[in-house]
Amino acid sequence: MKKNILKIFGILSLTLILVNCQNMDRPELGDYQKDANQPGGPLKFYVAFDGTTDNPLMNAVDSIRAKFPSSNPLASIDGSKGKGVQGAKYKYIKYSSANDFAKEAKSFTVSVWAKKGELKTDHIFSLPSPAAYHWSAASMFLLTEGSVASPILKFFVKDSKGEKWFEWTGANAVTGFYDGNWHHLAFVYDANTSKMTLYKDGVAHAFVSEWTGHGNVSLEPNQITGLKIGAGPQEFTTAQVAAGADHWLKNSLTGGIDQFRMYTSALTSSEVNALYTKKR
Repeated sequence: MKKNILKIFGILSLTLILVNCQNMDRPELGDYQKDANQPGGPLKFYVAFDGTTDNPLMNAVDSIRAKFPSSNPLASIDGSKGKGVQGAKYKYIKYSSANDFAKEAKSFTVSVWAKKGELKTDHIFSLPSPAAYHWSAASMFLLTEGSVASPILKFFVKDSKGEKWFEWTGANAVTGFYDGNWHHLAFVYDANTSKMTLYKDGVAHAFVSEWTGHGNVSLEPNQITGLKIGAGPQEFTTAQVAAGADHWLKNSLTGGIDQFRMYTSALTSSEVNALYTKKR
């Protein structure tokens, strides 16, 4: 009898311990903004920069695969909605990859909120590659330069079949971008037409750049060494930084960046407009 009572008491004690363990407080992971994206859906990489912790790596975590950057030296600022990051000379956010974007992209969309006031040649993002792969040491990048009156945007792509500069310059300049305010940009490449449409603040630019006859892009993941948000594909040496060097393939954006997304689909005009109007 005594043994049975002890056995019952032991079972009840173990049950209480298990229940209490289940109710223990768990560490907060942060209140990060999430997109409606089905598993395996077209949104392959997304950083909202809305983290409010004192850990800069956690504040720049990718919401699709919970990929943390290896470094984030950029300061948190008020973004287009919530928080964003302030670009700085010689600084950028570095990730090991853009998840499986390069592997699966045929059509694609890159969407970002950005603001730029300083007039210099710099980059909003890049997918760097070995120098032996291409003279630019890149598979993809978004370059900004020009003047307030005539901004220049260039979106470069190198894949297994060739390379292409999608450019908005001169008479096709994207006016009103270099005013120091937040603007939404979306670059939509449609493999069915081999054309890239640029949207600024939800409105498609009249000039559509074409990669004649190219069709599906075929990026080469084994030739892509990471993802840089806020800088070009090449690196400054320590001596170059100390000397205050400037180089068009290395420079960092000194403006703001927010809500960075990479899709393996060509978003429709209504989908792009929703990103703008909802400030997502």
